[in-house]
Amino acid sequence: MKDFFKMTFATMCGIVLLSVITGILFMISLVGMIASESASTKVKDNSVFVLKMNGVINEQAESENPLSMLLGQADMEAMGLDDIIASIRKAKDEEEIKGIYIEGGAASFDAPATAQQIRDALVDFKKSGKWIIAFADQYMQQSYYVASAADSVFLNKTGMIDFRGLGGKSMYMTGLYEKIGVKYQCTRVGKYKSAVESVTRKDMSEADREQRTMLFQGIWQKMLKDMADSRQVTAQQLDQLASDSIIAFANPDDYIKARLIDRVMYPEQIKEVIKHKLGIDDDDDINQLSLSDMINVKSKKKDKGDKIAVYYAYGEIIDEQLSAFSSEHAIVGSKVVKDLNELAKDEDVKAVVIRVNSPGGSAVASEQIWHAIQNLKAKKPVVISMGGLAASGGYMISAGANYIFAEPTTITGSIGIFGLIPNVSGLLTDKLGITLDGVKTNRFGDYQENLVFMNDNAEEISNLQGYVDRGYENFLNIVAQGRNMKRDEVHEIAQGRVWLATDALPIHLVDKLGSLDDAVKKAAELAELKDKYYTASYPGQSSWIENLFPKDNKGTYLDSELRTLLGDAYEPFMEARMDQQRYPLQARWPYSVRGK
Repeated sequence: MKDFFKMTFATMCGIVLLSVITGILFMISLVGMIASESASTKVKDNSVFVLKMNGVINEQAESENPLSMLLGQADMEAMGLDDIIASIRKAKDEEEIKGIYIEGGAASFDAPATAQQIRDALVDFKKSGKWIIAFADQYMQQSYYVASAADSVFLNKTGMIDFRGLGGKSMYMTGLYEKIGVKYQCTRVGKYKSAVESVTRKDMSEADREQRTMLFQGIWQKMLKDMADSRQVTAQQLDQLASDSIIAFANPDDYIKARLIDRVMYPEQIKEVIKHKLGIDDDDDINQLSLSDMINVKSKKKDKGDKIAVYYAYGEIIDEQLSAFSSEHAIVGSKVVKDLNELAKDEDVKAVVIRVNSPGGSAVASEQIWHAIQNLKAKKPVVISMGGLAASGGYMISAGANYIFAEPTTITGSIGIFGLIPNVSGLLTDKLGITLDGVKTNRFGDYQENLVFMNDNAEEISNLQGYVDRGYENFLNIVAQGRNMKRDEVHEIAQGRVWLATDALPIHLVDKLGSLDDAVKKAAELAELKDKYYTASYPGQSSWIENLFPKDNKGTYLDSELRTLLGDAYEPFMEARMDQQRYPLQARWPYSVRGK
């Protein structure tokens, strides 16, 4: 018996000791990982910045959970546009960096304007006299658009280029809902407000076809011009090339004849090209700097002078976190209002630039943010810098700023409101045989149940339409006030219609085409700052302890699994699921503009 207790005690001690040692090793690994992440990168002479165009590129890279990073489960292919552009500029300023090597791939951009901004930064980099070369096993269309800025574009001997123009189809779920006895009840203002059509129609409306054609044509013409200038061909030649045949299936030699690329080669041969550019021997190693390395290279610009805050507002505008499944970044109304109020009180901040990249969302949250911007503007200048998308609610929060900049391929406008409520009476009664009955103290005491479960709800729908109409009028007044226009002038260009920024400029929805840098310069001018000023990004990056114990459950793992399982059906599935959680009054542009 004594031996049993000895053995049990020894086992328990062993377990405790093992747990302690494991915990210590874990903490050492965690601290080491955090230290390595924060350590600055020393740039060696004759270095090359390697920009891999493979992964998801959003406005900013999300902070990773340290535990996920330690276990190798972090999404290492998620990149931030801000990090990429800052790294290209550092590469331009660092004398030790001689050039950029773009490794093309299947990068996914959150909007065409994202690819355009990276390309613009590369074109600016070339003004330094340094070189850029690009190589890929295959170029997806947006990746090729970026890579075409290079001095030389190379392709694997068995590679392909996805060069086809812009286009795509949307899923219309009405037929499916009819089969299961569900009908979406729509209240909207504006014939172009097409957010509801995926669940109320079986095909595209003529109004939606008109606006989407305008967007695609405008973006494509911009891409053609940029690529033609770099590849020394005409835009007409490239346009005809995309129409003649499926370029992705062409012989690589035909790519050379069409001047899409300069040469085909095997992957190991690109190293020889880079070494030749650097003037080093074949046996020498190439000093390569990844995006992660470049992020940790200290900027030559010091934080001196007055502070300009750059506040990033991107994603759908929501009242609260919508779904535990969704890992998408969102603009949470209450949090943004709190942040903007703090910026208004911060005496060190002399001006604020708000970087907006949003399809809109909750009309209530959008108006609350707009109101917070008005309070902020009363104390210091506010300039908007529109990213890939600043539509509907995204435009509402922008409209009241002192000045609005947009990228040439920004999608904006969509001034309109809609309400969308599913009615499941056909499913319950006709399909399942379920009936409802009850009591009430007042005429509309059960209006919510009537909207969802009853066919005879014309009065409720009429009241909802009145609510939407008032929301639209409020939207018009917000824009009219902010843009110094009359209500009827706004209505004429509103009605839910989206505009490309180049078309939005002459109708006064934006003030000027320009980059985030241009917006910062304008903010400094409005604040009457001298040459010495610097920018600080808000909200700040979460600390490692906040990332280790996040407050919000974004369900990254579940979301990634759903994406893999559902493929192209993922977005319609998530839209249907989140429709149940969204606020009834929506100012939102429905379509994803993410491109490859």
